[in-house]
Amino acid sequence: MTAQRPAAPARGGRGVRTTWAPWVLLAPFLALFLLTFILPIAVAVVSSFTRVSRHGLFGEKGVTTEFAWFANYAQALGNPNFLASIGRVLLFGIVQVTLMIALCTLLALLLESASARWPGLFRAVYFLPYGIPGVIATILWSFLYIPGLSPLVDLGSAFGLQLDFLGPDTVLWSIANIVTWTYTGYNMMIIIAQLKSISTEVYEAAKVDGAGPWRVARSIQLPLIRPALTLTIVFSIIGTLQLFAEPQVLQTSSPAIDSEYTPNLSAYTTAFAYNDYNVAAAQAVLIALVAFLLSFAFLRLTNRRSR
Repeated sequence: MTAQRPAAPARGGRGVRTTWAPWVLLAPFLALFLLTFILPIAVAVVSSFTRVSRHGLFGEKGVTTEFAWFANYAQALGNPNFLASIGRVLLFGIVQVTLMIALCTLLALLLESASARWPGLFRAVYFLPYGIPGVIATILWSFLYIPGLSPLVDLGSAFGLQLDFLGPDTVLWSIANIVTWTYTGYNMMIIIAQLKSISTEVYEAAKVDGAGPWRVARSIQLPLIRPALTLTIVFSIIGTLQLFAEPQVLQTSSPAIDSEYTPNLSAYTTAFAYNDYNVAAAQAVLIALVAFLLSFAFLRLTNRRSR
């Protein structure tokens, strides 16, 4: 008596549906991702290598688009205001990011300590500024910066101090104050999430060994929240080079802020004030490239130290 072979699975049935099902579910996301992320980047890169020439006094003789190689990048890098804006935000990032990360780390450690009272309330209070749009936050802070409106300026004048929050030497740090106020609570929540993932057994072992709160924070919590710190620093580096809303709003109140004060403001001005979209695209690509290089260098540095 011969053994019967098991029936082969039917082709083109359930196996095909199982293969295509994930792609069908991912299709809406992939379409939005391509249309809102990949396509704009591709258009910007292509535009940065082209040049539009208008013939005639008003372009009535036609418009031609030609390949410009790196001419747009040379023009962008030849703009001293654009280069100065990059240097300005790099200085801004070195000071502001360092202070903000230190502050949000300290707040996270304090709120997650055993002696903290009402940690949920204070987490909500510190996180609340992140829910305020950057334009609104800048308008709110401008009431403390503008002479004649600011009670701080009036209080300083009463004591013989001439406070100028919007002067050429101070306006950058006034912007840094707004950014720090807005994003400290957001970064604090990322660090708190990492702190909550630490096992209670680690704390119990430290308590048995007689470690105090300072020793626990220095020897246990800080090393274990390194991934969260790395993430917040990378986000802050990228956000620093994207600085736009705060200086644009304060531009009407501070003569020290020109139309090319930050790299994004410079690209915006080049596109919509000078109508040179190709050079603006080159500036945008350069900003993205600088952000990528700085983030990549920081990640390589932290990975090398962690080994």
